[in-house]
Amino acid sequence: MTRSRPAAPVLECRGVAKSFGGFAAANAIDLAVSEGEVVGVIGSNGAGKTTLLNIVSGHLKPTKGKVFFRGEDVTGVPSRTLARKGIARSFQVPQLFPTLSALENMMLALSLVAAPRKSILSRFDDADLATAARDALDHYGIADCADSLVSELPQGVRKLLDIAMATSAEPDLVLLDEPTSGVSSEEKSDVMQRLADRFAATGTTVVFIEHDMDIVRRYASRVVALTDGSVIADGPPEEVFAHATVADVIVGEPLPEGDA
Repeated sequence: MTRSRPAAPVLECRGVAKSFGGFAAANAIDLAVSEGEVVGVIGSNGAGKTTLLNIVSGHLKPTKGKVFFRGEDVTGVPSRTLARKGIARSFQVPQLFPTLSALENMMLALSLVAAPRKSILSRFDDADLATAARDALDHYGIADCADSLVSELPQGVRKLLDIAMATSAEPDLVLLDEPTSGVSSEEKSDVMQRLADRFAATGTTVVFIEHDMDIVRRYASRVVALTDGSVIADGPPEEVFAHATVADVIVGEPLPEGDA
């Protein structure tokens, strides 16, 4: 009887390191992310979180180590090529056109997916494209803001629009850099719940950086903790948050004496 080989992880980092001069921003990081996982990456400022996402998304080349996407070595592959392969990335600050409406921003993203060489100055006169854009906005619960200028939108809606645009090509892997950064406390849960609902519906694999530990506890199926560019804990949220160094250095809540 022939046994089927286990599927390769969606994302795998093997000994990934990145140095800037004499500073090690990432230090021999090993990480494997399976299909459908939602992985929260935590760490204090300078821990290497964004550096890791930049390497995985092709915005930085590692000094050492390898990155694999669905078993293919994609180390150092440019971000645009990785986007076509199925890796999407959002940034801490939304990458939007403030003088265009939410619908026009979404149409632009979809048109670039369909025809990468299309000029951003092209008129938005394609009815099918407009319909697809409204559907995409609806998937994230922001269709009612379609005709509003981006400059007039609340920060939470801008975040959702940015992520909707980043994922317009229906990627297999989504990398989110602080999806609730700059969002009011009232909006945070709403933003994350809409993202969680959408990614659960599509079975998308997600890696997200987040400083709000309550958000991480609620929405991550797994947590990876970084300190000084190295992984110090990796596992279910309850286990990682019980780690002494994580509790003391990252969360800022030392465990009671005698706890591990």
